[in-house]
Amino acid sequence: MGGEGTATTLVEGWFLILGLGDRPATVLARVAIVFVIVGLSLLANFVAKKIISTVVRRVVRKTRTRWDDIIYDRGVLNRLSHVAPALVVYFMNPLAFPEIVWLTTAIQRGSIAYMIAVAVFVVDAVLESINDIYVTHSKHSKQRPIKGYLQLLKILVYIVGLVLVVTTILDKSPVGILSGIGALSAVLLLVFRDTILGLVAGVQLSSNEMIRIGDWIEMPKYGADGDVIDVTLQTVKVQNWDKTITTIPIYSLVSDSFKNWRGMSESGGRRIKRAINIDLRTVKFCTLEMINRFKRYALISDYVTQRQDEITAYNAERGLDEADLLSSRRMTNLGTFRAYVAAYLRSHPMINKEMTFLIRHLPPGPTGLPIEIYVFSADKVWANYEGIQADIFDHLLAVIPEFELQVFQQPSGSDVERLAEKSGQ
Repeated sequence: MGGEGTATTLVEGWFLILGLGDRPATVLARVAIVFVIVGLSLLANFVAKKIISTVVRRVVRKTRTRWDDIIYDRGVLNRLSHVAPALVVYFMNPLAFPEIVWLTTAIQRGSIAYMIAVAVFVVDAVLESINDIYVTHSKHSKQRPIKGYLQLLKILVYIVGLVLVVTTILDKSPVGILSGIGALSAVLLLVFRDTILGLVAGVQLSSNEMIRIGDWIEMPKYGADGDVIDVTLQTVKVQNWDKTITTIPIYSLVSDSFKNWRGMSESGGRRIKRAINIDLRTVKFCTLEMINRFKRYALISDYVTQRQDEITAYNAERGLDEADLLSSRRMTNLGTFRAYVAAYLRSHPMINKEMTFLIRHLPPGPTGLPIEIYVFSADKVWANYEGIQADIFDHLLAVIPEFELQVFQQPSGSDVERLAEKSGQ
């Protein structure tokens, strides 16, 4: 304490020369040294920030790499600059109160605790920078996000930092507090239940590639239907198509079921699966006039000719008369319509012919006979897909009468009204 006492004595001597008494000179000397320490700490903070905001900033902006810009923008160096005033207080504090050991020790412990807290915030900013650098530079960032793991690491850093701050202020060994935390492990497991479940679920989701940022998922239980925009240690954020945000506990994606549309997005098309219900009363054999009319339609002309030739050969080979509707083979308007639908869709430029392509019957029921179209649109963009699907069914519904078929439709109020008018006549 010799150096500190000499500095204090020197300042007291200046005040004594000015004619002050011993007691006032001592008090003013202490106050003057405190003001000097505060001024120097503010100056150190200003200089550190000035260097960061001018020199370091210029160097960072001139480099071609992006990672140093991210570190600077995250405020890592700016937070680190807060260590400078703490160092000034720590080393110059004994000058103010050289003989009051407990006060000097307390201020030094406070300075150390402050520097530990600053270090924790610096590590926090570094971890955020690591995540930003990973997202910016790694092509695997969407498939394997690391934000959840970094958040877990941040929790550990904050716990360790808090323990070190408390033990520094109380002048205790951190081993004792850490052993006490071990005894409270059951309580900690309960407190950090969601965090632990989130960590386990995050590992499963990442290792199995069950979900990625940008995936379109559906989870009706939570009202989620949209794109994944963020995956954290505890939650997954989904931006729904109405632009609302749904937050889902990450472990729910493992314990509950959800639909991920990534397979569709990565495939060659988007499924069109819709049926037209045909009124069974309009299904019939084709007449010669109908067959001749169908031959004029370019899309099915070859089909009708080839099919008619096959049927004629079959009946002739077995000596069957085409007038015998029960024994002979005949073309039907419904079968011809199915052939037309298949030919129309195969000629459609926006249908992927390399994927599943079905035009099939479904079991008939009270609403008629469903003719289901099961194909894939080549364009997977939602708006375009809906437009393609609508155009296809607009056309098919319009051409159904050409095959002397009708779409089944439940009676409406106008139908009942017309029946009433006819019965009244």
